[in-house]
This record gives sequence, structure tokens and C-alpha cells, in this order.
Amino acid sequence: MPFLSIVIPTKNEEKNLPNLLKSIRLQTFSDYEIIIADANSDDRTRFIAQESGVKVVDGGLPGPGRNRGAEVAEGTIILFLDADVELSDPNFLEANLNEMKDRGVNVATTLVKPMSDSYLDKAMHEVYNAFAVGVERVKPHAPGFCIFVKKHVHDDIGGFDETVVFAEDHEYVQRAVKEGYRFRVLRSVPISVSVRRLEKDGRLGIAFKYAMAELHMMTKGPYKEMPYEYEMGGDVETESQLNNEKMKE
Repeated sequence: MPFLSIVIPTKNEEKNLPNLLKSIRLQTFSDYEIIIADANSDDRTRFIAQESGVKVVDGGLPGPGRNRGAEVAEGTIILFLDADVELSDPNFLEANLNEMKDRGVNVATTLVKPMSDSYLDKAMHEVYNAFAVGVERVKPHAPGFCIFVKKHVHDDIGGFDETVVFAEDHEYVQRAVKEGYRFRVLRSVPISVSVRRLEKDGRLGIAFKYAMAELHMMTKGPYKEMPYEYEMGGDVETESQLNNEKMKE
């Protein structure tokens, strides 16, 4: 049985998934399995996953997709990733797993860095890092694109709440802490994250959305209905989307 189960929810990620899988294969730590929880992709995502020899299960929105992947996970620890991140440092897994063990952590995330040369993007991610570290002991935050969790903890808290449709990742780790499990932001090696949503929605737009989400969670609790337009998955047009556009012409 593998020590680590890497669970990746996907939807039309043929562009990004190969880069992530390659970065995982280059890691110094190799005692893992990879599980793709695919939400009915109509591009080559599922084919790429199957050709790579990883487990493939039916997924859904990010929360449910992570749960479906965790249901078949055999590892002692689960790492939830999104398809548009990369483990750009070959020591990412080994270093963060060691830190998790050394600090006696049950659930964790890492620092983040953007896959961008923009000074603004780098500054925004550093601000987020400072915020995440600053609140880790009082109001933990963990982006769904990178969460380490012990399998028994995930099972004990019932996984991701599938009725929560926005900021379900933060709700997940906060619920784990309420159940008495130790959370920390790991400092060893950051994860490299895509800026595609920043480019799609705009930097100020993203900042506003997350500020409003924080306010909502503090005053009214988790979102049970999607507050904004959200489309899971890739940033390229799939064949079916192209066909639909042709039919409209």
C-alpha cells in the first residue's frame, strides 16, 4: 500500500494535467498513488490519465470530486491537488511530508507561489501567504489546490461537506480543527499555482470575491449556493464547445 494518495479532481484539463503528472513523477519521494476524479471531461483529460496508469474515478465539483477520490485512496496521508498546479521543486513532497511529521500536524497546506513573472502576482501571493500564516492558529485557511490530510482525519470528519459550494476547502480544515486536529501552513517548499483565474476574472475582481467570501463566512457561515458564476476546469475550448459554436453560426 502507498504511503501517500494524491487526489486530483479534473474537468477538461488536457492542457494542464500532463504538466502536473510530470512534476509528480520527478519528485524525490515516490511512495504514492495518483487518483484522478474526473467530472465527465469532454476533452482528452480522462484518456491522458488512463494512459499515465493512474486510478480514474467519476468525480464532480471540487468537493465531491475530492471525496470520490478519497473513497478509493489507500494511503495513510491524502494530498488534494488541482490540475493546474505544479510541484516545481522535486523535493516538494519529501520536504513537506517530513515537516508535517516533525510538527505533529494532521491537516496542512503549504505556502504558494504564482506561475507568473508579474511583480503584482508575486506580491498578491505573498500577501496571501502572510495572511494564511497569520491566521493558521485561529481561523485556518487552506486552498483546495493543496491540502495534506491524514486519511483517518478525512474519514473522521466526513470528508468535504458536499452542501458547501464555495470556500468548501476553508470550511473543511476549520471543521477538522474544531474536531481537535492540528493544522499548520507548511513552510518547507511552496506549491506553484496557475494564475488563469486571475487572468480570467481580473486581479481586483478575484480580491473582491474572496474578501466578500470571508465576510460571508464570518457572519453567515459557509455558502450553500454559488454566489458567483463558476466554471470548473480547463482554460481551453473543448471539441464539443467548438462544435456548439459552429452550430450557432
